[in-house]
Amino acid sequence: MTDPKTYLTPASEKMELSVAYLEETLARIRAGRANPKILEGIRVDYYGSAVPLSNVSNITTPDARTIAITPWEKNMFKEIERAIINSDLGIMPENNGEVIRICIPPLTEERRKQLVKQCKGEVEQAKVSVRNARRDAIEGLKKAVKQGMPEDVEKDAETEAQKIHDRFMKKIDEIFAAKEKEILTV
Repeated sequence: MTDPKTYLTPASEKMELSVAYLEETLARIRAGRANPKILEGIRVDYYGSAVPLSNVSNITTPDARTIAITPWEKNMFKEIERAIINSDLGIMPENNGEVIRICIPPLTEERRKQLVKQCKGEVEQAKVSVRNARRDAIEGLKKAVKQGMPEDVEKDAETEAQKIHDRFMKKIDEIFAAKEKEILTV
C-alpha cells in the first residue's frame, strides 16, 4: 500500500513554490514607490559577462521616490545607465558622476490599471500552477488505488489535497489584494 503523503507532500511543495514565485514576481512590479527590488532583473555587462546590477553596485532608497545606485567602479556608470534605459521599467537614470539616481514618477491612473492587470495575469498563472499540482496529486492517488490503496484512504487524501489547494488559493488572493491596494493607493 502506498502512503498518500507521497502524493500530497510534492503537491504542497509545488504550490509553495508557485506562491513564492508569485511574491517574487509581484515585488518587481513597481507601485509608485522607490523599491530596490524593481532593479533585480537588470543585468549589467561587466568585463564581457552579464551580472546582476546588485553585484556591481550598492542600491539604496534615500526617500520614497528615489533609488540611488552607487557603482563600486567608476567605469561602470555608462554600463549601468545603459542597462536601466534598455530595461522595460520605463524609468530614466540621472548620473551626477558619483551616484546614479532614479526618480520614480507618480503613477497615472491608466498606468495603475495596467499594473493591476499585469498582476492579475501573474496571479492567474500562480493559480493554474496550484491547480495543476492538485490535479497531479489526485491523479497519483487514483493510480495508487489501482495498485491496492483502499478507496476510503484515497478519498480522505483527495479531501486533504483540496484543503491544501484552498489554503494556497486563499494565500494567493491575499497577496494579490495587498499588491492591488499598494498599486491603487495614491
